[in-house]
Order: sequence, then structure tokens, then C-alpha cells
Amino acid sequence: MFTPYTNHTDSPRLVDPASLAFQSLLDKFAPTDATVLIVGETGTGKEVVARYLHHHSQRRNGPFLAVNCGALTESLAEAELFGHEKGAFTGATQAHPGWFEAAQGGTLLLDEIGELSLSLQVKLLRVLQEREITRVGSRKAIKVDVRVIAATHVDLAQAIRERRFREDLFYRLNIAVVPLPPLRQRRDDIPLLANHFLSLYARRLGRPARRLSSDALEALQEYSWPGNIRELENTLHNAVLLSRDETLTPAQLRLTGYSEQGFIAATDSTLDSFLRQQLSDQPHQLFDRVVASLINNALAFTEQNQTQAATLLGISRHTLRTHMANQGVIKGRRKAMGQAPVCLTPFAEQERELRIGYQKFGNLGVLKARQSLEQRFSQQGVSVLWSEFPAGPQLLYALQNNEIDFGTTGEVPPIFAQASGNAVTYIAWEPPAPSSVGIVVPRNSEIHSLNDLRGKRISVNKGSNVHWLLLQLLEEAGIALDEIKVIYAPPKYPLTASDYLSVDAWMMWDPLLSAAESHPDLRVLVNGEGRVRNHQFYLARRDFVSQNDDIAQQLIESLQQTGLFMDSHRHEAASLLAQELGLEVSSVERALGRRSHKTRAMAFEVIKEQQIIADRFYALGLMSKPVRIRDAVWQLPSAGALSA
Repeated sequence: MFTPYTNHTDSPRLVDPASLAFQSLLDKFAPTDATVLIVGETGTGKEVVARYLHHHSQRRNGPFLAVNCGALTESLAEAELFGHEKGAFTGATQAHPGWFEAAQGGTLLLDEIGELSLSLQVKLLRVLQEREITRVGSRKAIKVDVRVIAATHVDLAQAIRERRFREDLFYRLNIAVVPLPPLRQRRDDIPLLANHFLSLYARRLGRPARRLSSDALEALQEYSWPGNIRELENTLHNAVLLSRDETLTPAQLRLTGYSEQGFIAATDSTLDSFLRQQLSDQPHQLFDRVVASLINNALAFTEQNQTQAATLLGISRHTLRTHMANQGVIKGRRKAMGQAPVCLTPFAEQERELRIGYQKFGNLGVLKARQSLEQRFSQQGVSVLWSEFPAGPQLLYALQNNEIDFGTTGEVPPIFAQASGNAVTYIAWEPPAPSSVGIVVPRNSEIHSLNDLRGKRISVNKGSNVHWLLLQLLEEAGIALDEIKVIYAPPKYPLTASDYLSVDAWMMWDPLLSAAESHPDLRVLVNGEGRVRNHQFYLARRDFVSQNDDIAQQLIESLQQTGLFMDSHRHEAASLLAQELGLEVSSVERALGRRSHKTRAMAFEVIKEQQIIADRFYALGLMSKPVRIRDAVWQLPSAGALSA
């Protein structure tokens, strides 16, 4: 029985004739070892179909791996697909198997195969014909036993005419073709899928069961669904999340172009017409009025729940509160002692601000606790403002949205930030601390080795240092990312009863990791020793350091002095932080002891290691575009500024 998402064990049986037609093809192709080409629009479930073929084949006990060909850079694609030997290129410090070797005995999905370069298409054709690969930097052929499934949303026939796709590779792939019809062509499935997703997300979110009004169901069936099943799932997930009513109406579905009179053309919506009229008649302060209206209506819609209002608007709660402060709805962080907010400019005659994001731990945490930075800058007309964040990804989001100027994170958050267009600048770094990141499990858990992680639910803060560690652990154990259930969530400690029920393992970093080590109900399965370096970086907005390099330089000097204090007076530093963190002094002291806190200038070796991490995340399709670390490194105005 074909289901829309195979990881949903209670998925409904599809009934539309178009769905039944391609299901019959799947049932014929699945038991064979034939190469299959899946063709369909984005969101139609091409990877789900590939999984169905795998799980109903003789290879079901082997690995199923999926690689997004569109996310492979030209320089790394061959090494990612076919592997490489040690020393094959700069940064290749050890031999590494590629996707084909990793999928030995199982199935490999080459998603978006139409995005492969012509040179790689030639090499892929040879692999499909000879069933062997050659690693980059080697001349030795390695036999592979892998079933290949290709998927694309591209018209390959047109790509051939445009000389973007090789005709011989097309004929090699075009043995068994599964055309996936878009959702708008199988509307009989929509009610079944809709009810399935409503039930699924009500259960996951702990909400009462939801149902669709007759008008809402009609709206779903009339909608064109350009994003197909994925868009339908997201629409109903959002409706369950934000609605307090058991019966969902068309308005609560928020389908593009829908009004009480039905669907209207999105090319000239009422909103566009209104804004054009306002720009023509009353352009002054229009932006502030629109933002205020959006926020006020979102808060009213969610009964003043700021978290839900931020979700509804697609922004962070921190950004929402910044807008609310600007409107005077809440007290702004910058309005202290009854003074108006100061203007941030590069001119010395005006008071300047240094807005720092911190995480209650490390150098910045101690620097804030001792208030030495405020004393240093008070005579220079620089106000120091502090904003607390739970982790690096959230801090970098604030940096991108001009809510802070400076902060510290681990290795991975700045890489994800750069890939999303965040103009961050690396200012300095601190030595690595591999043992300060790890994976934690309940003491009585059945998980005793990395191999036991297969099929488990693992909590990780997306884009954080522990995200990188998780990838390394899975690779070490030979476990594919899709063989575990990743629960994306900010770090949390102590854990509650519901945490133990919903998650099997937690990726943690210090000081929470040190605290977990002392907890009688928890144990650390492994840490980052021998797996990750776990550097710490200080970052700033590029425009801030270009206008305020004197502030940045003095800030780093203060951090150097604080680092020396922490390394030589560890117990005193731990005592300063423990109360803020709500942890035992002994746990914080153990965490501080795992790293030297000496702040240093950016060096070639650490830049190179950052680039390796960035390339790996991009190659796995976890980032939207590649980044070049060297372009984001701050050049100190004074060569000796960080020589200490």
C-alpha cells in the first residue's frame, strides 16, 4: 500500500485514479533491481516514492541514502559521490568513502539529477554501466552493488535539446519511469491527506482533534497547490498550531488568493492595490503603519501570545519584541533611565552603542558579570547593551536583523548564517574544546554504542556545533541521516518527564553537558574527542566593524584580559557564572576547565577548518549555497592588536 509519507505509520490509502495508476507502476518496479527515474514537480513526494521502492525491494535491509545533486558544488561533487583518498586535494586529511560506497547493498537516490554538471554526467554514466567507482586521487576501481533511483523536476528532454543533459545518460536512466502527477491532478486524495495531517499534528502538538468545515474542505480542493503535498502538509500544520477552534474555516487556512468569494488572482491582489494607493496618497510613515498593523493583528489573532504571533508573521520572537518596543507597546531595552534611544552613527561627537549578544557562559558571560567593559567605554561615550540568547543560531539571527552588533558562537552557526546572506565578520577565536560537546542519553537507555542510534529520536539545535558533531557520529557509525529522527529544538536542561518520553538522546554542549555528567539519571554516550574541534568564534556585523574598528579592537583586548582571568582564577569565574546559569559551581568549573579562554587573531589553519565544515554541510544539502570563509575574516587595523 502506497502512503504519502512512509514515516507516518498511519498514513491513508490514496484513492485518486491518478495515484492508483502510479502506485501500480511502483508495485511492478519495486521487486526488481532496475534503475528508476522519478519525474515530478517539487513537493510531489519523489523521495517518498524512492523510499517505497527501496522498502519493497530485496534491498530493504540495506541502507537507503539520498543525495541532492543540486546542492553539490562543482569542486566537491565528484569527491562526495565517489569518495576521495587522503591528500587528493587541499583539506583531504583522510580517505573518505562517497555516497555510492556508503549505499553498498542498498539504494541510492540521486535527487535533482538534472542539476549535475556535464562532466559529472559522463562519470555517472560509466558508474551505471560498469557498476564500479574510482575515488578522487586513486586509480583503483571499486565494485559497488547499489540500486540507483534518480529524481528530477526538470524536463530532461528539453535539457537535452539545450545541451544541459547528456542523451546517453538519459537513455541509461530512462529504463523505468514513474511520472508523479501534481496534487492538483489527484484532488480525490486531498480530503484523505488533509484529515491525516490534521490528526498527525494535533497529536504531535498535544492539541484537541481538528476538523475542516465544509467550506474549508472545498477551498482545499479548489486551490491549485503549487507546492503540492508538502504545501498541503505545511498549511495544515500551521492551522493546527495557530487555531484555537476545533473546526477550521477557509480563513484559518490562509490560502494564497482566497477570499469569501473564492479564489482571486494573485497578480493584482487587494493588498497590492491598497499599498499602491497609500504610496501615492500618503507615503509618509507608511512602512511603520504597515508593520504596526501586522503586529497588532497578529497579536489579536493569537490572543496576545507573542511566540505564536511571531510564528504567524514568520519572524523571531526577539524581532517581534524589538518592533513592539519601537511602537512603545513594551519597554525597549534601549530606553533606560527615562532617556530617548541614542542614534548609532560612526561620528565621535554622538554617543555610540555596542550591542552584545551573549549566552551566559564563557568570556562574554564573565565580562558582563564583572562590568569592566562598561567602565572602559564610559569615558568614550559608548553605551554597552547586552542581549541574552539560548544558542548560536538564535544569536546569529539577531545579528542578521541588526538587533545586536557583536557576539560569540561555535563553529557551525556562522557558516549557516553566511549561507543565508548574513554579512558576519570573524573577529577572533578561542582554542578548540572537543570534550565540551557530546550526546546524552538516559542512564537506563538501551543506547550503549553509536550503532544503537539507528531509528532513535535525537534532539539537536539546528545549525549549532552539536549539529556538526551529530553528522560526524552518524558517519562514524555508518548511519544515514534519514535513519534517525532529528528533533530540532534549542538546548534544554534540566530535562522534564515529557522530554524523556519524546526524545531518546540529546546533543548538548557545556555547561549543560558538564551538568548532565553529574546527573544520576543521565550519561554521556560519547563526546567530541577525535571527532570535532569545536572552536569558539567572536563575530560582528560587517558594517559595524567597518565603522567602529576602534570599539572592536578594544573589545577584543578586554576579552583577552578576561580570558587570562578565567584561566588563572577558574573557581572565581565559575562562581560568577553559576548563579546566572542556575547550575552547580562544580559543573561550571569543570566546563571552564575544558577550554583555554585565550582570545586569538584569526589564523590560516582555523579558517581552513571552517571551510571544510562549510563544504560538508553544503555537500549534504543542509545549506542553500556555498560560502567562502576567507571573505568573512576581519583584517585588524593594528597588526599587533591580538599578539598577546
